[in-house]
Amino acid sequence: QVQLVESGGGLVQAGGSLRLSCAASGNIFRINTMDWYRQAPGQTRELVASITRGGSTDYLDSVKGRFTVSRDNTKNTLYLQMDSLKPEDTAVYYCHGEVQVSANYEFEYWGQGTQVTVSS
Repeated sequence: QVQLVESGGGLVQAGGSLRLSCAASGNIFRINTMDWYRQAPGQTRELVASITRGGSTDYLDSVKGRFTVSRDNTKNTLYLQMDSLKPEDTAVYYCHGEVQVSANYEFEYWGQGTQVTVSS
C-alpha cells in the first residue's frame, strides 16, 4: 500500500506565499511523474504543475512565474512553492503520483488534499 500525505496548506493574504509538501510512503519501488492538482468549489479538478522523475516541469498557464514544483527523489517528497498568491488560487490542492510498486507494476495514487485559502 502507498500513501501520499500533503501538508503546508492554510490561510494567506493575497501576495503572500505558501509551500506545500507531499510525502509518499509505503511499498514504493520508484515514483515516476508527480503532479499537483487543485479543485475550487463548484469547479472541476485541474492540473496545476507536473514534474517528471528527471526534473522536467510543466505548469498551468495561470500559475507560470508564480509557482515552482520540485521534488526530492531520495525522500519521495514533492513540493509546490506558491508565491504572489491570488484569491483565485483558493482551492483544495491534491498530490498525485505514478508509483511503481515493482519493476512491472505502476499505479496512480492521490493524497487527501490540503486547503489553500487566499484572502483579498
